[in-house]
Amino acid sequence: MLEEKKLNNEKIKPQEHKTSQVTKIFALGGLEEIGKNTYVVEEGNEIILIDAGVKFPDETMPGIEAVIPDYSYLKENKEKIKAIFITHGHEDHIGGIPYLLKEIDTIPKIYAPKLAAALIRHKLKDKGVRTKTKIEIIDGNSVIKTKKFTVNFFAVNHSIPDAFGVCVKSPNGRIVSTGDYKFDWTPLGHQADLEKMAQMGKDGVTLFLADSTNAEVPGYTMTEMIIVKRISELFAKAKGRILISTFASNVHRIQQIVEVASNHKRKVVVIGRSLERIINVIRQMGHLKVKDDCFIKPDEAKKYHNNQIVILCTGSQGEPLAALSRIANREHRQIKIIPGDTVIFSSSAIPGNKLNVERVINKLTRLNAIVEENSPLNWLHTSGHASQEEQKLMISLIKPKYFMPMHGDYRMLKTHKETAISVGVKEENAFICANGDQIIMEKGHCHLSNQRINADPIYVDGGKDMSEVTTTAIIRDRQILSKEGLIAIVVSIDSQNNKLLAPPTFISRGSFYVRDSAPLVAESIAIVTKAINDVLKNEKVTFAILKNTIKSNLAPFIFKKKRRNPLIIPVILNKK
Repeated sequence: MLEEKKLNNEKIKPQEHKTSQVTKIFALGGLEEIGKNTYVVEEGNEIILIDAGVKFPDETMPGIEAVIPDYSYLKENKEKIKAIFITHGHEDHIGGIPYLLKEIDTIPKIYAPKLAAALIRHKLKDKGVRTKTKIEIIDGNSVIKTKKFTVNFFAVNHSIPDAFGVCVKSPNGRIVSTGDYKFDWTPLGHQADLEKMAQMGKDGVTLFLADSTNAEVPGYTMTEMIIVKRISELFAKAKGRILISTFASNVHRIQQIVEVASNHKRKVVVIGRSLERIINVIRQMGHLKVKDDCFIKPDEAKKYHNNQIVILCTGSQGEPLAALSRIANREHRQIKIIPGDTVIFSSSAIPGNKLNVERVINKLTRLNAIVEENSPLNWLHTSGHASQEEQKLMISLIKPKYFMPMHGDYRMLKTHKETAISVGVKEENAFICANGDQIIMEKGHCHLSNQRINADPIYVDGGKDMSEVTTTAIIRDRQILSKEGLIAIVVSIDSQNNKLLAPPTFISRGSFYVRDSAPLVAESIAIVTKAINDVLKNEKVTFAILKNTIKSNLAPFIFKKKRRNPLIIPVILNKK
């Protein structure tokens, strides 16, 4: 059974190294990538998880809804899992929970901050996941014990309320994870608990896992209060409607926007399911202190003057199906741009999305909207992650013996390691790991294991998990289809007499236009006809042999003539 207590700010004494077993620490997601944060601590017959996140697909994953870790190891050891500890409520830390609980229905409890707990409940309901797993709310004073581990929490600043770091005491040493964090001296949410961080450093931290997202950014991350001030200035200047877009996950920014709108006597129209959901949750929890009549429905906006309206919408990254893109394309059923509207992008373009964002901005400008985007001269967004000087402060407070940078691409992890070394971590004690690499902790010492856990990504398509082998093949085919198109070759044969009954039919989709390529099509049919007739001379011919023959003969010819590698699909019709 798990025991729960409350700390009264007493000093946490280090646990003595009385154990014959090692402690294993590894990630199933979150290393060499942004997102999918899932970290595992295992000792003997006990496993605890820190976060269970999801990663959103990029343009190389057509048709994929989400990317989650491979939970095979957890399924094989499901009886060992005692709890999941959640640091905060962002998708890359809680989005994998519905998929994990579908796979493993024996996890006793999820411990989460209040807002994250509410979001998890909504997420499980939306996904239709019924589970016996209990969700318990934690705060900075909570202590949870198992036979092997003692877990407590410390408040950190982030772009969402109720963000915490996690400290895990094991018989082999202390493990501390920051979750996502920054230092904000004028935060919108709770103050970071520097006293507890410093106390952990005094008590001794064996292994420290720290957020690396902004490891390459020098200096300090800007405070949210500067963004509040700038947004308020734009609201005061705007003479017509205001359309403003930000990340739905940036709860503090949403709070700012709605409260600034209320202060300027503007009604708020919310467009986008993700925004509606998060606003409903934070209003219920008291994180949004505005009157109910601050919000109106889209069809009620016509009752007000333009300078009394704010439209809070999705689409800050130029996503084609998001509200702002549809508005820019004049495809939104309820909202049309009115010349003189002010459109504010309270976000920064994620790498890879810049062209999409610029495309939307150009379309909005053509419609005579006034567009305000984030820039060094027009601060409309700040990160929720620590920059280099804050990372130095955190490491100096925690004073770890060993260090593992987490939550970042490889270059971010490498830079974070260098930062840690610059403030006193020994180079040989800093590990850059990939998902599945195991750190072994034994009696206060750590080393990398030569054994790995399978941690390949699993792709979610339409809400259903697909195996890695199948998924890789499907994604590869989709990539080819999106870039190269497909060619179908329909062949009719008489398998009893090994005869071709008619010339093959050539069908092209997305590769080249058949009507404009008659000579190429005729030559392709001739090549396929000859290849099939040659094969049919053999006594034993299978459909697989015929299909491979068509592909191997046609593909080089198409590439030579068109410099394209379309997906070639042979269709064999057999007369019986």
